[in-house]
Amino acid sequence: MRKTYRAFLFYLVISNIFLSSLLFLTTAQADAKHPLTVGSVPAWFSGNYGTAHTLNIFYVPTYIQYKKKRLKIKLTMTYESVSGLPQGAILAGSNLSSRTTQSQTRTASGIGDTWLTVRYTAIHGKGVHPSIHPYLKVKFATASSTSGLGTGKNDYELGVGFDDRIGDWTFPFAHIGYRFVGKPAGYALQNIATYDFGASVVLPQSRSNIVTAMFSGSQSEEKGYAGPADIIVAWNHNLTKTGSGIQVYFDKGLTHGSANYGVGIGGQVVF
Repeated sequence: MRKTYRAFLFYLVISNIFLSSLLFLTTAQADAKHPLTVGSVPAWFSGNYGTAHTLNIFYVPTYIQYKKKRLKIKLTMTYESVSGLPQGAILAGSNLSSRTTQSQTRTASGIGDTWLTVRYTAIHGKGVHPSIHPYLKVKFATASSTSGLGTGKNDYELGVGFDDRIGDWTFPFAHIGYRFVGKPAGYALQNIATYDFGASVVLPQSRSNIVTAMFSGSQSEEKGYAGPADIIVAWNHNLTKTGSGIQVYFDKGLTHGSANYGVGIGGQVVF
C-alpha cells in the first residue's frame, strides 16, 4: 500500500512542479496567441460504487490540447491508483465498468486508459442560437486489464455539444453522446449514453475568477446497476489573459454508480 501512495505522490509532485514552472514561464506572454494548452487536475474519489466495499481512487489526468479555428484536438493520458477494488471488478477512470460479488479486495496502480477527443465547431453561436460542435472520442486501452485498471478494450464515442452565452458573464453548455464500449471476454458490458449540462459564470468583480456548476452522468456499462450521476462545482482562477491558471473542484455522487464524493486540484497552461 505504501508503494502505491509513494508512486502517486511522486507523479503528483512531478506534474505540479511541471505545471507551476510553465505557469511562471508563460505569465509574461499573456497577450500572444497560443493554440496549445497543457494541464493536469489530480483528484481523489471515495465510495462503494454499488459494491460491498469502500474504494479510494486517485485519478490523475494530464492532457495536451491543440486548437485552431474550428478544430480542437485533445489527448489525455492518465495515472490511476486504487485501494479496496474487489477482485474481478474493473475501473473505468474514476468510476467502475464492472463489479463483482467477491469479498477479497486488492490495490493497484499504474497507467490508465488514454483518451483522444476531436471536436469541430460546425456552427458558431449568434443571438439566441448556440454554438454546435460534434465530437469524436476514442479510448485507447493502455490500462492494465489484469490489474483491473481497465477493460483492455478500446471505446468509441460520438456526440454533440452546445455552448451559449447569456449576457456578459454566463455561459451555459450541454453535451450528449453515445459510447460504443469495448467488451472483454467474460464480461457482459453494454453501450451507453453520456450527458452533461451546466453553466460557467465569470465573476463580474474579477474576470480572472470563473465558477462552474454542472450535472454529469451516463448509463451503466453493466446491466442491473445504476449509472454514475454527479454534481460538480469548480472554481478556476486565471493567472494570464490567455487562460493559464489553477482549478479546484468538488464532486458529489448522486447514485450508487458514483463515488460518494471527490475533490480535485490542478491547473493548465496556455501557450
